[in-house]
Amino acid sequence: MAAALDPADLSDVDRAHLVRAVELAGEARARGDHPFGALLVAADGTVIEAKNTVNTGHDPIGHAETNLVRDSGQRLELAELAGSVLYTSTEPCAMCTGAIYWAGIPRVVFALSEAELGAMVSEQSGVPTLALPSREVFARGGRPVEVVGPVALPEAAEVHRGFWD
Repeated sequence: MAAALDPADLSDVDRAHLVRAVELAGEARARGDHPFGALLVAADGTVIEAKNTVNTGHDPIGHAETNLVRDSGQRLELAELAGSVLYTSTEPCAMCTGAIYWAGIPRVVFALSEAELGAMVSEQSGVPTLALPSREVFARGGRPVEVVGPVALPEAAEVHRGFWD
């Protein structure tokens, strides 16, 4: 597992967007969904936000990143996606990583790692978690994707505390 980056090692812009992704995770939790949030920032500054909708949307694939990729793909051209950055509160799962890859998004920044989340939750709705770091999924692709994370934001772990018990 990669050592967590100090948030001070990020640019102010990256840090602010990552903090917002964690805030979105808190909003998802507050409305009864799994505590995950993500946002995409296009090169022109366009920001698109998404939250997990697994529970409220009765959608087992309604992860924040999958919702974000779907919405972004409907609002932006492929060239715009190829110049964007995706920020997420928690490392994308294998499904979400695939969606990010197929959308052509070249950079992902995340706070809480898949391993850290796995230490808090061993299964979701009776299904064991899929322990597969995003870097491993991206490494199997035919184009590079820059992955920055985990970033040591205590609030990224805090939003999950007590949720999975």
